[in-house]
Amino acid sequence: MAGCCPGETGPDADAAFRPGWRLVLWTALALNVAMFAIEIGAGLAAGSASLRADALDFLGDAANYGISLGVAGMALSWRARAALVKGITMFGFGLWVLASTAWLATTGNIPHAGIMSGIAILALATNAGVAVMLSRFRGGDANMRSVWICSRNDALGNLAVLLAAFGVFATSTFWPDFVVALVMGTLAIVGGGQVIRQAIGELRHHRTPRELVLRA
Repeated sequence: MAGCCPGETGPDADAAFRPGWRLVLWTALALNVAMFAIEIGAGLAAGSASLRADALDFLGDAANYGISLGVAGMALSWRARAALVKGITMFGFGLWVLASTAWLATTGNIPHAGIMSGIAILALATNAGVAVMLSRFRGGDANMRSVWICSRNDALGNLAVLLAAFGVFATSTFWPDFVVALVMGTLAIVGGGQVIRQAIGELRHHRTPRELVLRA
């Protein structure tokens, strides 16, 4: 994608200093915490693997926004380190989703399609709004790009959960929910890999003078 070259030094590389960046992060943080509480309860009530996976994704994103707020305005090397931690977290979350979904599939319980669809629509509206707010910052450094990737993946995941709800209703089986949870796990793995690669590239190209001396 455009603007994702490691070690970018253009105007977007210092996007953390743009007006509105912190306000957008605080707004996204509050929305994600609220949606985690709503969706984890709904996921348990509906018996849906994809809703529970999406709820934990909201919690992970809230933590990521908090980290981004902590490093906003710091040197690029520190922002890249934060992005690396987030990328590893995203990757690990994806692996956990795949493993837990496989385990839940052994129960064979059919989730409640009505609850799934209602919560998926609410989650989609939330993530779409956050993605729109963050879209003007998506060409920045790895830390900022990781925030954008999280929001983009979340919106795609919500659409998938909505499709899973229709599938569960139409087939009266748990398989649509199972497949969507697998897709969400894969998205987290791919997105985490993208963030890790860019963060490592930025760390290689933007070492501080002290880091260069220690390396020598």
